[in-house]
Amino acid sequence: MNTTATKLAALLMAAGLLAGCSSGPRAPDWQLEAKGSMDRSVAAYMEGNSRVETAELERARGQLTRSGRADLLATAELLHCATRVASLVLDEPCSGFEKLRPDATEAQRAYADYLKGRVQPQGIALLPETQRAAAAGNAGALDGITDPLSRLVAAGVLLQTGKASPAVIRQAIDTASAQGWRRPLLAWLGVELRRVEQGGDADQADRLRRRIELTQNMPAPVKP
Repeated sequence: MNTTATKLAALLMAAGLLAGCSSGPRAPDWQLEAKGSMDRSVAAYMEGNSRVETAELERARGQLTRSGRADLLATAELLHCATRVASLVLDEPCSGFEKLRPDATEAQRAYADYLKGRVQPQGIALLPETQRAAAAGNAGALDGITDPLSRLVAAGVLLQTGKASPAVIRQAIDTASAQGWRRPLLAWLGVELRRVEQGGDADQADRLRRRIELTQNMPAPVKP
């Protein structure tokens, strides 16, 4: 299972209700199935497989609604929206979460606002610790983030708030490349291409175009 999705989900939920701890009583099947589906949904989206992503997300939603708890479903919706921010799909509304906002936790509402780049100062303390520096617009916000998806989310927030330095863009490219995540890699390569074109570096622009073409022409991952 995708440990990146698991880590971010755990960060989004203070109680870690989707984490399925290895010690203590075994988590109910619906929790384990929801977690597995969210892991696969995140991985499929980042790899560029929208069909699998949608199918697994619907399975996770179905399992989570069995609990009758809006906060659990809200976590899945926030994780779904976080993948969009990581991939620079910044104009897509987080509609699944917004339907649940009245019954979500205060921390979840703060995180949803953060993903839109408009978290209030008083909400920063409610965010996962790894995201607080990005929320505050700190230049080195990505340096202390080890989880790849969390790092890309922070980079995406910095970009949409106009605070992403060239170093942040390069870190995002390297992160997506190291994970084999084609969707965010193409998005961040596009950002870097526009930046170097504006700077007049024709050689670097040509290298980036070749890299983008190579990435676009990769065969889509085969799913069972």
